[in-house]
This record gives sequence, C-alpha cells and structure tokens, in this order.
Amino acid sequence: MNIRSLTRGDGVVIGAAVVLFIASFLDFSSYDCPQGVDCSRFDSPNAWDSLGLLMSVFLAGVIGAALLIVSRAMPGRKVVGLDLGQFGVALTVFALWTAFWTILDVNNAGAGLILGLLAALVLAAGAVAGPLVPALKAPLLSPSGPAQGVQGGQQPYGAQPGQGQGYGFPGGQQQAPYGAQPSQGYGYPGAPQQGQPAQADPAQAQQAQAQAQQPAQGGAAPAGDFTPFWFAVPVARPLYGEDGSPNPIAELAPGTWYLAVEQRGQSLIAQTQDGRRGVLQDTTGIQRG
Repeated sequence: MNIRSLTRGDGVVIGAAVVLFIASFLDFSSYDCPQGVDCSRFDSPNAWDSLGLLMSVFLAGVIGAALLIVSRAMPGRKVVGLDLGQFGVALTVFALWTAFWTILDVNNAGAGLILGLLAALVLAAGAVAGPLVPALKAPLLSPSGPAQGVQGGQQPYGAQPGQGQGYGFPGGQQQAPYGAQPSQGYGYPGAPQQGQPAQADPAQAQQAQAQAQQPAQGGAAPAGDFTPFWFAVPVARPLYGEDGSPNPIAELAPGTWYLAVEQRGQSLIAQTQDGRRGVLQDTTGIQRG
C-alpha cells in the first residue's frame, strides 16, 4: 500500500494502536507496599496474564486498526456481510467499551490499564471521525509529482494548462495544437522556458493555426486527440472495473498521482501505481499534474 494514500485519520488510528499494544505489557494494577515488607519480588500482572482482557481490549483494538488500514488497500472486501472498515470501527468501539467498564471495576488501576483506556479512546475517536472530519480526511503526506514533484499551481481537470506547463506531466512544455510539429519537443535540451517563446518556422505556424481551428469549427475533438496525463483527486473516490461491475476494484486516495489513459464521456480510464485500470466516474475537482 502506498503510504501517500493514508489520511491524517489513518495516522491517528495507527499511532493509537501502537500505544495500545505497548500498554498491554504494562502493569494491570498498582499496589501500595506495606512498610517493612520487601515487595521487590512481587510481580504485578499485565494484560498478557489475562486472556479475556487481552483479547477484548488490547488485541481487539489493534486488530480493528489493522482492518481499517487494510480496507484502504482493498475497498469492497467484506467480513460476515460487513465492509472491512466497518468491522474495524466496530472492534475499536468494542475495545473502548470494555476498557471503560474494566477500569471502573478495578480498585487500583495500573499504568497499563489507564494508558490502554486513553489509547482505546483515541483509537475509537479516530476510526469514527476519520471519514467525517475534513481535517482528518486530508492526506497524511503532502502530494508530490511522479517524477519531479508539483511545479506551480494545480489546475482542475478540463482547464487549459498555463505557459510552461505540460498537458499532463508536471513541469512539461505547453501542449501544441493537434497535428502541429513543435520546434523542440518535450524533454529535449533547450526547450523554451517560461517567458521565452521558441522560434518556429512561419509555414509551420500557419499550418498549426489552421489545424487548431478545425476542432472548434467541427465540434468536439475526436477521441484520438486524448493525451494521457497525471492527476490527483481531492477526496477518496472509487475506481470501478471497465466491465461495468458495480463493485469498486480500487480506491483513489488524495495525495497520490494517477495516470489517465483514456476518456469515455465524462469519465476517465485511470491507472493506479500497481498497474490496475478502471473507470473513474466522478471527475469533478481533480487536479492535473
């Protein structure tokens, strides 16, 4: 799984699960050593000495967090009729519920039980609020381009790229009209920089101008004019199979660049970083590289 697909809510869930696992090794209860008594040999039990407490609080929370993260990589997978993410949220809430009543039933709660309750509280809050709170839905890591990173501001899908930016690739040259022969291609040494137009042959310039006017006079450009480009989504969006299956095959996460390889009406055929291809039906607000 690409770490750039994780959100801040996922980071809260992972951090709380790590703290919860560490708390399972700490003392379950505390005690006051009477004066004059050697208590150095007294071994206070921890959660691993109580199988019921270990499974219902500590490991239940850790397993719930793992299911939440796995659901990001495999959207649509279900366990006993529930989505993996929903099942994980249920386990985190159950761990918090059990920890709360357990600490009320213990006279002298130890560091392990207190820290476990706090970690279970943060874990359940992150699992429930992660998909709802905009601050937690933001990418955990800032997005970067597939090769050189983002250069300049991002533009919504469908907007014309500015001077000095490629049609689909970050930092590229401005796209030439369909059929035109640019004087210097993308990626070649000496390509025109921003504010420095290239010197083109007058005959080629007239030919490019005439061909650029043809799509405007004849309606929409043919499908063959589509050029692949990199893009990112503002929020997590499902990617459906090209066979029209209603179940998503992957989830596009914010903060990760994907390659659009084809356009079908208002939808895009997108390719993930692991090579899977599918249909992105909702293209509103996506940002081109």
